[in-house]
Amino acid sequence: MPALFRVHEATLRNGLRVRVVPSTEAPVVSLYTFFGVGSRNERPGLTGISHLFEHMMFNGAAKYGANQFDEVLESHGGRSNAYTTHDQTVYYEEFAADALEQVLDLESDRMGSLAISDGMLEREREVVKEERRLRVDNEVMGLIDEELQALVYQAHPYRWPVIGWMGDIEAIQRADCEAYFRTYYAPGNAVLWIAGDVDPEATVRKVRRAYGSIPRGPAIPAVVNAEPTQRGERRSVLSHPAQAPGLLVAYRGPSVTHPDALTLDVLEFILAVGEGSRLNRRLVYEEKVAVDVGMDWSWRLDPGVLLFHAELAPDGDPALVEAALYREIARISEEGITERELTKAKNNLRAHLMRELTTSSGRAHALGNYESYLGSWRAGLRLPERYAAVEASSVRAAAARYLRPSQRSVVTLFPEASA
Repeated sequence: MPALFRVHEATLRNGLRVRVVPSTEAPVVSLYTFFGVGSRNERPGLTGISHLFEHMMFNGAAKYGANQFDEVLESHGGRSNAYTTHDQTVYYEEFAADALEQVLDLESDRMGSLAISDGMLEREREVVKEERRLRVDNEVMGLIDEELQALVYQAHPYRWPVIGWMGDIEAIQRADCEAYFRTYYAPGNAVLWIAGDVDPEATVRKVRRAYGSIPRGPAIPAVVNAEPTQRGERRSVLSHPAQAPGLLVAYRGPSVTHPDALTLDVLEFILAVGEGSRLNRRLVYEEKVAVDVGMDWSWRLDPGVLLFHAELAPDGDPALVEAALYREIARISEEGITERELTKAKNNLRAHLMRELTTSSGRAHALGNYESYLGSWRAGLRLPERYAAVEASSVRAAAARYLRPSQRSVVTLFPEASA
C-alpha cells in the first residue's frame, strides 16, 4: 500500500504539522484539520465544550465575519463539515483545486483569531442544547448509551458524553471558551492533511504564508487515566416513553495501541458485521429474539469498550436477548472460530481499508486518523499485513480475555408504561 501514493511532510516553526497527498485524478482538493482535543480533554463543569467549539468555529473571525465562512467556501464550489469525538475534533472541506489559497485563508483566519462573543456563545449554546434534546434526551439509544458510558467509566473522562451534560452546556462562559481556544486550537495541537490536485512544495509554501504567524500555543495538559479496575458486573435499568425495550451491553477493552486492538477488529467482523455474522444469524434469524443486533469496537487513545446493541420488537424480552448474546460469546471463547470466518473477516477489513483510500477525501481522513491514533500514518498503511497475521487462536484468546462477565456493564430500557 505505501506505493499507491506519496505523502509530503513538513512542520512549521509554530508546530503545525502539514501532510500533502498529491493526486491528479480530478481538479479537486480535500483539506482536513485534526485538532488533538475531544471530550477526553474536558473536566466536570466544562463537559461538551469541545463539541460546542465545533459549532462556534463557523461563526466568524478577524478577517471573515459571521456567516462568511460557508458563504465564501460555497462560492468556490466547496462544502464543509466537522465532527467531535472523545479523542479529537476534525474540520474538513472539499473544493475546486484553484480555491486552495482561499480556503487556507479561511481556515487560518479562524485558527488564529476566532471571534468569541457573548452573543455568538449564546446562539450556539441554544443550538447544542436542542441537539442534545433531539439526540439524547428524546432518543432511546442516545439515552441508553449515555447511561452506559457513565456506568462503564467511574473516573476517566470517557464517562461523560461528547455532547456534554445539559447543566455544563448551560454553565460554560465566554472566559472558559477563550482559554480553551488558546490551549487546544493552536498550531502546536493541529495537523493539516491536504489531498488532491496540488503541487506539494507550492502547497507547503502557501500554508506557511497563511499559518506561519499564528503562535504555537501552550503545552497540552496531560489526561490522567485514573480508572480503577472493574471488579464485577454493573447494571442499570431505565424507564422512558418508547415503542420497544432497548439493550446495551459493554465490556472493558484496551487502547488502540495495544496489540489486542487489531485482533478485536477481526472479532467484531466475525460477530456482528454483515447479515451472515454470528450474532445476526443466531439472534435475528434463528432465535428471533431481536430485530437487529450489532457490535461497536471503536479505537480510542485510552482503554475503550466493546459495545453490543440490540433492537427489540415491542413485545421483545431483553433477558432472552442477553442470554442468547452470552451463549454466542461463550461459544467463541470456548470453541474458537473457523478458518473460513477468519479469512472472511480479514478480507472484509482489507477491503474496507482500501475503499477509504480510493478518494482524496478518504485518504486525508484515513491517514489523518492513523496519525492521530497510531502515532504515524505509516503505521496505518501496515494494517493489512498486521490483520493478515492474526490467527484464529488469537481471536479466541482475546474473546476469553475481554468478554468476561466480571468486565460487563448492562443497561436495559423498558417502555415507561410497562416498566
